[in-house]
Amino acid sequence: MNVAVLLLLGLGLLEAEGRCFFSRTQEHCVCYNLSQESLGSIIQCLAATVVEFRGGQLERYVAFPISDLDPSIIEMLGSLVIRKIIFGDLLVPEILLARVLTFFSYTQVQELVFESCIFKGRGNWAEMASQNLPILSLHFHNVTSAPLTGREQDFSSLSSWLETLQELAVTGSHVTSLPCSIGRLFRALRSLDMAQNSLGDESLMPTFCEGAFPQLQVLSLQCNNLTSYHSVCESMQLLRELQHLDLSQNKLMADPSSSCQWPVALRIFNLSNNGLDEVLTPLPPSLEVLDVSCNHLYAVDISLSSLKKLFLSQNMLQAAPSIRNYPMLDTLHLDNNSITELPWDEVKLLGHLQDVTAAGNPYNCSCSGAGGVQALAGLVHLGQGWPQDYKCHSPPRCQGRLVKDVLVSVLQCNSAAVIVPVCIALILLGVAGA
Repeated sequence: MNVAVLLLLGLGLLEAEGRCFFSRTQEHCVCYNLSQESLGSIIQCLAATVVEFRGGQLERYVAFPISDLDPSIIEMLGSLVIRKIIFGDLLVPEILLARVLTFFSYTQVQELVFESCIFKGRGNWAEMASQNLPILSLHFHNVTSAPLTGREQDFSSLSSWLETLQELAVTGSHVTSLPCSIGRLFRALRSLDMAQNSLGDESLMPTFCEGAFPQLQVLSLQCNNLTSYHSVCESMQLLRELQHLDLSQNKLMADPSSSCQWPVALRIFNLSNNGLDEVLTPLPPSLEVLDVSCNHLYAVDISLSSLKKLFLSQNMLQAAPSIRNYPMLDTLHLDNNSITELPWDEVKLLGHLQDVTAAGNPYNCSCSGAGGVQALAGLVHLGQGWPQDYKCHSPPRCQGRLVKDVLVSVLQCNSAAVIVPVCIALILLGVAGA
């Protein structure tokens, strides 16, 4: 078989006239609507590490004969430097995909991506039984296919490969559930991204059943249909290696009677953009990073001895939380809240952190609103928002001014700093006069 034709089939043969564009500096090649007539254009992609194929249909090639490969072709495939292949805007017959996928066993491709693709029909995956592939990362975004339920045998034929896969993403694809038996095939999976789907509370327990995803460390359930904090917690019980959980952009609600305990390995927890008016509890006991930004929090009254990073931006906080509750804290973000001032005693504590931001708050610049922020700016770097995004909201004479430009009177704003020395001086004079 002609080598170029083989590559087009194995890496995406498309039907409309098109060509490839290669960026040598990025080692990235994009091919649009390739055809046999524009065959020569693909040659430049052989020097790329990332290749994209976009546009067209593959149905006309379903009957194309694919014979056993010559040793010279196998050697050529193994010499390619391509590490990542992206297929986009394609109608993909599964029967052709099943036949072509075996080619990847001769390559060094480690990442395979399908974006805005439609998978049609069902392939004969039996040919993939006991087939090992070098692909460690598999991504699907905005794809359409037959329901996963009832396809356990198809996935079982791929088990030799799926058992070695380390990253899987199925996003924006209207997934409502993942059968338990399929989850059990991903024995080495470290990262699973199921963001922007239609997963509900009731679908999580069967998905994360006994034996499913035993090595999973990172899980994203961002932007699904989750509402019960307790149900989500219960469904995570068997994920003993889980370290990072993203539940952002759901509509989680508290359950006052919940006593569920999160996996002890969980360190990073994202609850941002859930419409919360209070921090949900219980929280993972060994938490190091907590993101509850973009909610409706008026106050934060929790204590986490191991917490290192706390993200509270875009809430309704009236005051900064006391960092005495977080002895290990090094990062605190408070941007775009309703904080009017930073008390002096809190400023001293905040000054010991490595990363503090508090831009976009309506500061009262009569005293500690300006003085506190100015003092904090002298102790720690306030990020890219300083000084242009730190502005006075009141009193009227200061409204709109930058906090850094407000002159703060020590006598007016910290009278103790003046009164105490004066009193001491008077006492000493009195003693001396006696």
